[in-house]
Amino acid sequence: MRQYISFIISLIISTILYSQVRSYTNEFLYLGIDARSMAMSNTAIASTYNANAGYWNPALLVFAPAYPQFSLMHAEYFAGIANYNSFAISFHNKDSLAFAFSYLRFAVDDIPNTTQLIDNNGQVHYDKITSFTAADNALLFSISKKINHTLQIGGTLKIIRRVIGDFAGAWGFGLDVGVSFMSDRWRGGLVVRDITSTPTFWSFSLNDKMKEVFTLTGNEIPTNSLELGIPRLAMGICYVQPLLNNFLIQPELSLLFTFDGQRNTLISNKFFSIDPSLGFEISFKQMIFLRGGIGSLQKENFPTGKKWTFQPNIGIGIAIKDILQIDYAYTDIGDNSIALYSNIISLIYHIKKNSNTAL
Repeated sequence: MRQYISFIISLIISTILYSQVRSYTNEFLYLGIDARSMAMSNTAIASTYNANAGYWNPALLVFAPAYPQFSLMHAEYFAGIANYNSFAISFHNKDSLAFAFSYLRFAVDDIPNTTQLIDNNGQVHYDKITSFTAADNALLFSISKKINHTLQIGGTLKIIRRVIGDFAGAWGFGLDVGVSFMSDRWRGGLVVRDITSTPTFWSFSLNDKMKEVFTLTGNEIPTNSLELGIPRLAMGICYVQPLLNNFLIQPELSLLFTFDGQRNTLISNKFFSIDPSLGFEISFKQMIFLRGGIGSLQKENFPTGKKWTFQPNIGIGIAIKDILQIDYAYTDIGDNSIALYSNIISLIYHIKKNSNTAL
């Protein structure tokens, strides 16, 4: 047993010594999924009770319907330059145990490859311009267990595959763990993301021509490397308030803690930074939903001085006979932040309704 423990410790130490710690590695994993959550500025740590809980907080999966449930999302970023899609399915093994499988893909297609545009004689050959795709993929396997009526726990294993054309690629893996707390009206959640630092192994396959172009243009030729992310802590709390019998309002506050030094967030110092988000959802008979949120508070430099900016989002949703739910979100209303607007559409489909899981 001591030999195995020594081997594991040695492996961890060697991984840290021969790796690069990155503040922004695998950032596509933090964009969020589903239009509901994005309309609420990603305030979903305490209030996601469907197949998407495997991404937001795996502890909440036990509150997804007992029958299998599908979730699909399509989003366009940077005014349609990048496409972001997700798929999730959840199901129960028994009342106190639930599982989910999720797939995420963020890609920019048809990127021009101009490394062979100019030959050694200085001649331009437009017919040699090709294109490639830069795609980030992730598979998520989640499990959740209900400890009692007020406490739930869960975990998500992440397998990452990143590809840049046929000349660069990476494999990575990570782990998220979550816990949720329930009372009559209050909901709370806590998730530690990338608790294993999510090592990502990069490899490059450049031909001699591409290496020559890199050298002539003053760029460093990339080499195989290992990147490590830094764990993050996400917390959320929400309150459920019935109104006029048919209405329900649910405000939620989320706090994202990062530990890679001072960031441009509302609260920050040299040890950690806190990025708060505030969202709400108003529902009518659990059939029609209105949502909104504010997040991404940052201080920007303007000619007149520094100014705080934020990203306002809004969205709607409709549920059809407990079979299908369609959600839409429009982010960065009025181009108020430095981010470009995005349109997000998602749907949740219930395969069969033969039982209910109540909160």
